Amino acid sequence: MLQKVNVKNKKAYFEYEILSNFKAGIILLGSEIKSIRNNHVNLSDSYCIVIDNEVFIRNLHIGEYKHASHFNHEPKRERKLLLNKQEINKISNKAKDKGITIIPLRLFINNKNIAKLEIALARGKKIYDKRESIKAKDIERDLQRDIK
Repeated sequence: MLQKVNVKNKKAYFEYEILSNFKAGIILLGSEIKSIRNNHVNLSDSYCIVIDNEVFIRNLHIGEYKHASHFNHEPKRERKLLLNKQEINKISNKAKDKGITIIPLRLFINNKNIAKLEIALARGKKIYDKRESIKAKDIERDLQRDIK
């Protein structure tokens, strides 16, 4: 039985205000997809950039596959994302605005066993917004406790 892969960037929802989401494919090597299927992925410090109408993800850590011998991949290499031209244009135009960044939210494997990355256009939260997020989370937790 295959284990479902669904790696989330939990820090992104706390640090950023999400404006819009996109799903993108990733160009991977054989040892990288095997590591992803073993859940050896870390999204926490990664971000996306647009270079010459192509979107790349940087600092996405995919751990080395231990059975790949000397054909192993570099864990933090730059990987190209697969998006439509319209999506790339929309992302690049919005990313030029001040304070907007492109961050990965989730890495998953879809029904066709293809690795996909959910990315978002996001704006960084201020300190008081983060406090409000913590307060709302605490209230929700208390309500759930009272219901039980």
